[in-house]
Amino acid sequence: MNGNTKGESSSATYKAAQMVAETVAERFKQFHTQAQEKGATKVASVPSFQIIEELIDVSFWASLRREEGYSPKISLAFLAPGEAAQALLFRKPLSFTPGVLTKLAPGVERAGIHLGVWPEGDKLCIWGITRVIPALCFVLDVSEPGLLVVKYRRLQLEGKFANVAVLKGDQVRIVEEHHLNLPDCPELITSLISFTSASSSKGSVNVLVQLAVSMRAHKRGGTLLVVPAKSDHWRKSIVHPVTYVVEPSFSGLTELLQQEVQQRKNRWQGDLVRAVDGLAGFTAIDGATIINDQYELLAFGAKIGRPEGSVPVEQMILTEPVAGNIATVVHPAQHGGTRHLSAAQFVHDQRDALALVASQDGHFTIFSWSPCEGMVHAYRVDALLL
Repeated sequence: MNGNTKGESSSATYKAAQMVAETVAERFKQFHTQAQEKGATKVASVPSFQIIEELIDVSFWASLRREEGYSPKISLAFLAPGEAAQALLFRKPLSFTPGVLTKLAPGVERAGIHLGVWPEGDKLCIWGITRVIPALCFVLDVSEPGLLVVKYRRLQLEGKFANVAVLKGDQVRIVEEHHLNLPDCPELITSLISFTSASSSKGSVNVLVQLAVSMRAHKRGGTLLVVPAKSDHWRKSIVHPVTYVVEPSFSGLTELLQQEVQQRKNRWQGDLVRAVDGLAGFTAIDGATIINDQYELLAFGAKIGRPEGSVPVEQMILTEPVAGNIATVVHPAQHGGTRHLSAAQFVHDQRDALALVASQDGHFTIFSWSPCEGMVHAYRVDALLL
């Protein structure tokens, strides 16, 4: 069932909804076709472009309202009541309107809670609330006034939801997979967008993704440097003495990841989230937080410097995995402030390292060295982290 209950004419007054609906609907059809080819059977229903348009339109106008001084933060899931497990059902479905969404928002704004939306007759209705949704379920997050994110639940039912589109006011960004088909593309960035995104046995990629999400969430900005565990060369790019050195290195997150899957207890996932948030919290402190590629915390509050004999970084290639993006060569200072410039310099000098930089305005950039281009490559990935 595709839930196509409306006519061809559009009633949406939010123009971006009209612009993006058909493209998003086509993406979800492609996702389901790929899932069927992989043998997946338990997947959510595919919404029509008319329904996607209405979901976005109503949610946008709801996002601009306020309830007792607060802007609504809502997650909508398009699925029938029978597709949700352990759902809370309303005796009578509620009208799908901006006013109803605004009234419900205070009770459902916590992470992992979704309002279930499904057609009843010729109208969309809110049938209840659920925490459990099937794979490939269409989800629309209202993150802040005028900011909406279209996403879906991955096939493996774990990890961060995959983003499809980001709408902010009249700006629409469609996530494009082919923008990451680059020979130098780090596994971390590929994992943020990959349709099946399988992590390693230790969950290494997923952990960096979770760290990025957590860094962005604290909204203070910050830098996380990921350096090789088997080399100390990176120390030449750090100004000494470092105020907050961790010695011996703290391996709480490492120990969690090293546990065999069969040994992980029920609280393991919660412990992992707390460990990730604890580490990401250090990035809010002035200076860079440094971990090695085994996720051991080495220092925080560190200042990045240029090693003796090194030349200043003068240019880098900048890309974003969204439709219409064209790679451009810019000076690092054109992309951000001193935090971005120092991260680019660090990767320019330490080419086996990564630098993850969160801005206070929500932008997020991952810096790595591109051997093919012979320069630092900056990937702006906030469209994938929302």
